[in-house]
Amino acid sequence: MSLDDVSHAGHAPVLSLRGVAVWRWHAATATRVRILETLDWDVYPGERWALLGPNGAGKTTVLTVAAAVEFPSAGTVTVLGGTLGGTEVHRLRERIGFVDARAGYRFAPGLSVTQVVRTGATQTIGFFAERLTDADSVRAEELVHRLGLAPLAKRRFADCSQGERKRALIARALVPRPRLLLLDEPAAGLDLTGRELLLATLDLLVREEPALAVVTTTHHLEELPATTSHGLLLRAGRVVAAGPADRVLTAATLTDCFGLEVEVARAHGRWSVAARR
Repeated sequence: MSLDDVSHAGHAPVLSLRGVAVWRWHAATATRVRILETLDWDVYPGERWALLGPNGAGKTTVLTVAAAVEFPSAGTVTVLGGTLGGTEVHRLRERIGFVDARAGYRFAPGLSVTQVVRTGATQTIGFFAERLTDADSVRAEELVHRLGLAPLAKRRFADCSQGERKRALIARALVPRPRLLLLDEPAAGLDLTGRELLLATLDLLVREEPALAVVTTTHHLEELPATTSHGLLLRAGRVVAAGPADRVLTAATLTDCFGLEVEVARAHGRWSVAARR
């Protein structure tokens, strides 16, 4: 029995994929295009997964399947005990925190940061104050403070920087107390300060909500928080490596994944990578 088997004893995965494949119809060539090959993958409570790979590797597809936004073409997906195709997905999505790359552009420009965070209680893009309970408002206020957004609480969301918006969207995703948090390239487009504030926020979440499972997609190891525990590497829809971060985020596996010889360093829990010279 491996150390992972021991640590998982008595715990059911919050996310389980078995034989999952995704393909799409390409009308111009009248062929099926494989986006994701057969994937077996389990995510357990408290694990923080990094999902990496080059453009077109299938990272976002895996995340949308895990979020019950997209159904697989083949295989079985079980999220929080519900199997896609055999459970009410709208109810299931309410229990998943999902922050995708386009989420920040969907809100009315006049909404404040606090109002955007509060929409997490109703899982809507619009702000409906009459549908919020006192507990919802208290939870949203708590997250605004916890994620360092209090100075921005009354600012228009549309006037915030990208980094401030990302932190607000993560706070929004946490309002319904999800057991699974999915982040699609949360540090993309951020400057150095914005990235470091965001990663500090993710590290704080792990300390304060240790049972929360987190999956983060990125192209760059430098965008991973120090609390990352596991890695899944994809290339052209296929798994290159999966497992504990120390075994997966290595020069050999990343070279195979990105097709470029690289060197990997780690300091203070954070990774960095550069082409081998």
